[in-house]
Amino acid sequence: MKTNLLLIGSGGREHALACKLASSPMLGRFYAAPGNPGIGEHAELVSLDFADHVAVVEFCTRNEIDLVVVGPEVPLVAGIADALEKAGILVFGPSRAAAQLEGSKGFTKELCSRANIPTARYRRFNNVEKAKAYIRSEGAPIVVKADGLAAGKGVTVAETVDEALAAVEDWLTEPGAEVVVEECLTGPEISVFCLCDGKIAVPFGTAEDHKRAYDGDKGPNTGGMGAYSPSGLVTPELLSRAMDDIIYPTLREMAEAAMPFKGILYAGLMLTADGPKLIEYNVRFGDPECQVLLMRLKSDLLPMLLGAAKGDLSGVEPQWSEEPAVTVVMASNGYPGSYARGTHIRHLPPVADGEKIFHAGTRLEGDRLLADGGRVLNVTARGATVVEAVSKAYKLVSKVDWPDGFCRSDIAHRAMSGK
Repeated sequence: MKTNLLLIGSGGREHALACKLASSPMLGRFYAAPGNPGIGEHAELVSLDFADHVAVVEFCTRNEIDLVVVGPEVPLVAGIADALEKAGILVFGPSRAAAQLEGSKGFTKELCSRANIPTARYRRFNNVEKAKAYIRSEGAPIVVKADGLAAGKGVTVAETVDEALAAVEDWLTEPGAEVVVEECLTGPEISVFCLCDGKIAVPFGTAEDHKRAYDGDKGPNTGGMGAYSPSGLVTPELLSRAMDDIIYPTLREMAEAAMPFKGILYAGLMLTADGPKLIEYNVRFGDPECQVLLMRLKSDLLPMLLGAAKGDLSGVEPQWSEEPAVTVVMASNGYPGSYARGTHIRHLPPVADGEKIFHAGTRLEGDRLLADGGRVLNVTARGATVVEAVSKAYKLVSKVDWPDGFCRSDIAHRAMSGK
């Protein structure tokens, strides 16, 4: 029986999901809202405001949608999964309550305290002066995190007390705002992904990303300027420890609190001298980590997403290519600050097997492809080695004709240097 599918989102992550899902023999009719020109190669694009839950449910009912796959975090935190499940529509993605794992850093830190999950020492604040007093008492370096969603940019790793104080002033200006102030952990960072059905977690790959805008991991934080998979730092023993100490206790705690987690759980971990510690959770595929994960996934993705949505991942064992994958983000000049929209992408080169240029922020104006965001293209490639994957990706980048874009030139430098 074929599965009619609605994919929600419009970025590079959703293009990667669309590309992989479109290859499934189980797929029936395929829609995406709002999508982008790349996604439109695989799905019928529909004009649907995913913030209007009633309209989304009506569309799904009218078009006999069997499964909704939610890409971004914002609609999940807003409760779109609850509205769909209430209408009897399967959805890949957590409930509003379970999405607090990403939507509230304070919620996650308190869960860690209850479940004895290793993480940084912390305090929560909604008062500027109390937060400042704590920062002065702790000293620097110290980390300040905005409590809510911030598109991957709500974290200040402050090297000085003054920098931390400024972050508190910035983020505690709005009524009801909160910050988490925590110790600054040191060590390499990795991303671990797990498919979850509310009861069990199935490891779904590892990756490392590059948050800073410029070469050498310099400049402001971004949503991510590139990524590679798998992480060379994750041994079977390390993964087992992360599952036992962090992932499984989280699932148990969420289930006991009557908010079982279903969907993809993305754990950002710091590998400290004391072992892996949780930096943060995300409740959706990473962007651009999704692009490298799915370039390596050999299994059919659709039945796995259905299993998670139905609450039954028993027997699921994803199969992976041994080849690493690398993605290089091409962004609009000026990103993550102000940038121009509507610049012309004059040419995208053809791609070979194991290569793909995912659309992250594009739109069509007639037959002209235009940039329509900060992060615009994700140039992705697999290779026999990380070095080969990097070479292939940057060779493609060199053939993209877009004078108004830039990228880092050192994606995967940690993997190539063995660090």
